[in-house]
Amino acid sequence: MSKYSQLDSVQLLATLPHPCGYLPDREATTVFIDPQTPVDQRLYSQLSALGFRRSGNYLYRPQCANCNACVPARVPVSLFVPDRSQRRCWKRNRDLDVFHVDAIDTDEHYVLYARYIEERHREGEMYPPSREQFRDFLAPAWGSTRYIEFRARGRLVATAVTDLLTSGLSAIYTFFDPAEHRRSLGSYCILYQIEWARRLGLPSLYLGYWIEECQKMAYKTQFQPVELLGQNRWRLKSR
Repeated sequence: MSKYSQLDSVQLLATLPHPCGYLPDREATTVFIDPQTPVDQRLYSQLSALGFRRSGNYLYRPQCANCNACVPARVPVSLFVPDRSQRRCWKRNRDLDVFHVDAIDTDEHYVLYARYIEERHREGEMYPPSREQFRDFLAPAWGSTRYIEFRARGRLVATAVTDLLTSGLSAIYTFFDPAEHRRSLGSYCILYQIEWARRLGLPSLYLGYWIEECQKMAYKTQFQPVELLGQNRWRLKSR
């Protein structure tokens, strides 16, 4: 039997050092998979287990010279137990209708995305929003991409972009109506994806990178237990 792995054919490219988008006093370098590399679901799953993340058409991983603050995080769904706040969040959103759709490149989805960026991420790299940016970031559907709509009496209130891997689900991005404060829609969408992974018999929900010093990332470790990747091993992190 050949010991050849798809990983052997992966070529990595690196950006030049640039200002970090999360920690203003740091400099970042990103490595990404050569866009010409064929990436199927199996290879994508292997790369995710190694800490890679998808953004648009790129699979990338931070590889900074003097910083390792970005830590890949995932929830082992069989071990997850919602806390009291998360159980309340789930109950508050029982009235929502959930639809899995093939695409989100519509005016309805873009208007919700733009409002979310304008009100929640005005100081981030994605501000100001544009239709081209929206398409490049979220609309490219890989063979494994699923789009999930959450509607209240027909009105779109949230959308989750999720990739289906052999080893779990990868929560790519969620955007929602900022006016729906009471619903805690960001948390609800993660809870939904955890439950969906459980129904599919998949072991993990990948949440992207957690940065201990970045308050905006704190929510990722509220889903307990959570696993963090360090020194090529996934380890459980307690509260």
